[in-house]
Amino acid sequence: MRDSLFHVERMEATTLQAQIREMLVTAMLAGQLPALSPIPSTRAMAKRLKVSRNTVMLAYQALAADGYLLARERSGFYVSDELHAGMAATNVSTFPKKVETQNPIDWDAKLRLHPARQPNICKPANWHDYPYPFIYGQSDPALFPITAWRDCTRQAMNRKWLDAWTDDRFTEDDPRLVEQIRQRILTRRGILADTDEILVTLGAQNALYLLASLLVKPHTAVAIEDPGYPDMRNIFALMSDDVRPVPVDEEGILIDPLSGSELVFVTPSHQFPTNVTMSLERRRALLTWADENDALIIEDDYEFETNYLGEPTPALKSLDAMGRVLYIGSLSKSIMPGLRMGYLVGPSELIAEVRALRRLMLRHPPGNNQRIVALFLSLGRHDALIGRLHRTYAERWKTLGKALEDHFPGWFQSPGFGGTSFWVKGPDGLDANELGVSALKEGVVIEPGQIYFADPDGPGHYFRLGFSSIPDERIEPGIVRLARVARQLM
Repeated sequence: MRDSLFHVERMEATTLQAQIREMLVTAMLAGQLPALSPIPSTRAMAKRLKVSRNTVMLAYQALAADGYLLARERSGFYVSDELHAGMAATNVSTFPKKVETQNPIDWDAKLRLHPARQPNICKPANWHDYPYPFIYGQSDPALFPITAWRDCTRQAMNRKWLDAWTDDRFTEDDPRLVEQIRQRILTRRGILADTDEILVTLGAQNALYLLASLLVKPHTAVAIEDPGYPDMRNIFALMSDDVRPVPVDEEGILIDPLSGSELVFVTPSHQFPTNVTMSLERRRALLTWADENDALIIEDDYEFETNYLGEPTPALKSLDAMGRVLYIGSLSKSIMPGLRMGYLVGPSELIAEVRALRRLMLRHPPGNNQRIVALFLSLGRHDALIGRLHRTYAERWKTLGKALEDHFPGWFQSPGFGGTSFWVKGPDGLDANELGVSALKEGVVIEPGQIYFADPDGPGHYFRLGFSSIPDERIEPGIVRLARVARQLM
């Protein structure tokens, strides 16, 4: 009977050793293996699971080192009695039970904010399961250099660098990572910054929230591109009652409607979501406006590496001689979204305040991740990855552009900057939300564009197609299916 507890799956992503460990720990915690009971010998377990005896031995030894098993010479391994003693000390029966109350908690009255009620981008959590995921902001695992990342992780675990993993730095960041950001990333964007002008964040989103928390008061006039980034619009809306959507044209955000604003959020290199690149003349006009009106500019410079038609346009921050541009960058698009590693660049006086606020929230991003990324950058792995992504994305960009020309003629304009998505404008009668629902039934994932407009009842005939996570050979078949669905709806 007990043998039925033990099995492994060779097709699982985890190692056989890890599966054996998980299997035994689960059985012990569930009480299926009582205290001081023997577990099968390494030879018997190896035969039962059809794995190497060394694999079983390493798993047993690791469990013994962690206190789950007791090793007895010439006798074998037994379940630790200390483990079960600790479990017995926590008697579940003593936990309080939920009871009906005459005075239930009124969370609406207690909560100061209701961010869960804000409209936001919705994407299928299981988008991996769809054959044609034209979803934005996700990466293609096939392009990631897992061997190089594993090598950097192994190096970061060197005993001489153990402090990078174990120390609480309070407010400080890994100096190696800060230096790599300063030398290898910012200089490419034309930005010169001292170390006290750089802060590492948990992705660009963390940087945006930190800045807004410090700079936006209840009546601060804040401007944001329209269409624009919904998360930034929502952050501003939580903090100010004066959020001003400002239209964009083929040169970027318009200047005249900014009148009276104290803070403006822009994505000049690659406008979110239209892909428009702000012209040099518009950039200079924006900087002049900010200086004359004592305003600040938040620049979100995402995806600057994905330019397929020449050298990337220098960052707006590179033109800023007055210190009014607060620059935010991220490694999510070039390394992996789940890494959550970003950075903020600004005047040292501001960075000191943001650093102190970050300490109150999370102290600092995990030191192990910071050191691994620092090594990944310093060893040239990041540069090599960018080159690979650039070549692959350029091909997908061409393939998607050609497919849209063939099957959606006149619906889109090719982004001059590049990026990893296309902004598509359908006929006025198109309901992109309905298109998204119908396309999903055909295995095609798209992003309806209405959410990007400040007006909830704004234009409903726009949608976005990302291509970073879909293989080149699936792009045209997916567009063919989408076109068929669109024709049926129209």
